[in-house]
Parts: sequence; structure tokens; C-alpha cells
Amino acid sequence: MENERKPIEVEVASPTGFCFGVKRAIESLEKCIGESAASDGAGKVYSIGMPIHNPQEVARLSRKGLVVVERIEDVPSGAGAFVRAHGVHPSVKKALLERCCGRVTDATCPFVKNAQEKAALLAKEGYSVLVLGDPNHPEVQAIVGCAGEDVSVASSLSEVKGVGKKDRLGVISQTTQKKEFLGAASEVLAPAVRELRIFNTICGATTQRQDAVRKITGSVDGLIVVGGKNSANTAKLVEIARSRNCDTLWIEHSGELDGRWFAGKARIGIAAGASTPDWLIEELKIALETSQVSRGMEGYDGRNDE
Repeated sequence: MENERKPIEVEVASPTGFCFGVKRAIESLEKCIGESAASDGAGKVYSIGMPIHNPQEVARLSRKGLVVVERIEDVPSGAGAFVRAHGVHPSVKKALLERCCGRVTDATCPFVKNAQEKAALLAKEGYSVLVLGDPNHPEVQAIVGCAGEDVSVASSLSEVKGVGKKDRLGVISQTTQKKEFLGAASEVLAPAVRELRIFNTICGATTQRQDAVRKITGSVDGLIVVGGKNSANTAKLVEIARSRNCDTLWIEHSGELDGRWFAGKARIGIAAGASTPDWLIEELKIALETSQVSRGMEGYDGRNDE
């Protein structure tokens, strides 16, 4: 069998997948759905925005009773509501509590809650607050809501430089930011700010997953990152892998595998964002270890043989 190819070796980054905060949020949501079913028979729980940034896991939860809405007005009066791991603006939580008669489960990640508390502390002590992160991300919007009126957001070093001279400035980071960005921003701000106070609010789980990607890129021919395309922490993993010249494929599920990408690769790494469930990672691992992969992936479209 001269043309038979050796099976592709698979290495999974460690740690990878669900972080503590997301796992906690999912468990809280499933419990909330169960309690709703027991109390009113409907089993519906409403979340303002996706509870985590993974479409496949959200679809699974929706089959159980999760209802994702975009406006508070879309939540029926008295219904059960859920505050996602990213947290919500304080005004949104207050409105939910009133509309849902207190039936609100707050699953804000403890690391995100810490960033919110630090932002509120800085505002209370008279600092201008700078949040390092994506201004459109729900976590950042929730943190901004806790930081008083004198608050700004920077997503790049050029925007950090645009802050200019300040007397008193407090810095908070989105929990999924790279530590290199926080360090570089600190160097830029130090000469321009008379009194600079910085809280490192980057989540330890985020740093661990980023370090795991840095490590694995040196031992594989290519890396597959599995996670939602709307996941900020997953995007950071892809960015890190590609910055290290590692051929990187970003997919949401194994059905998106492209056989052409595997040409010339003998060892493949798998990494996943903190909002990627174990079942998606395992599904991908099985797909890579099937006989289709061992035959070289010619014409493989990502579907399992029937």
C-alpha cells in the first residue's frame, strides 16, 4: 500500500475550551431553565444577547428553553431572565429586575465582575477611567457602565496615545485582552499621566489559553482553532498563532474542515476559545482521526461517512 498515508497526529492544547466563568454560566443557565419549567411549565429563560459567544452551544441551550432577545421589551413581564457571563450595563440589570419581578439569574463571570468593581472604585476615587478593549463588545460595555461619566475605551495603541496628558487616570482591561497590549499601553501612558493607576484585570484562564497556543505552535504543522467567530478570546488565539507564522484554520465546527488545508501536514494542533464546549472539541478530534484523514483528506468536505 505505497499510496496509503499515515494517520494525522493530533495534539490538543492544554488548557483549552470552557473556562471556569463560562462553565459556571452554562450550569447556572441550565438550572434556571429547569426551575422555570418546574414553576410555570414553560421552561423559558430570556437572555439579553447570546449568553456565551458560541453559536453551536447557544443552539443547544435554545432547544432546552433559552430565548435570546436584543431588547428588554422583548422579555415577557414576570418571565425568568439570565445575565450572561459578559455581564450587562447596570441600567439593563435594574430594568430586568423590575420587569421580571426579581426572577433574574446573574451569571456574570467573577473575573468580569472584578473588572466592573475596579472600574467603579476608580470612578469613586476621582480617576478618569480608560478601558482597554473592544468598545462594541458586551463585556466592555458593561464595564463602561460601571465607570462613571469620565470613561473612554481604547482598542489599539494609537487610541491609547490619543488619550493625551491626564492628571489622574485609572486603567482597566477587558478580561480577554493580550497581556502584551496592557504592558505596551502602560509604557505609553506612564510619561503622559501624573498619577497612573493600573489594574490587571486580564483573566488568568485567558492568559493560560494564549500561552498554550504559543507553546503548541512550535510542535505542529498547522493549528485548528475551534470557536465562535463572534468570540473575542478565540480571535486572540488565532491572532497569536498567525503572528508566530503557524498555518492556522479558524472554524466553528468540524463541518467546516477544508481538506485542501491538510496537504503536507502530518501533525495538527487543536485549540479552542474559552466559550467552546468540550463536545465541539471532541467532535473535531474524532473527525481528524477518522479514516478520511488517514487517506489524505482528498476531497474531504468535513462530513463524516454515513
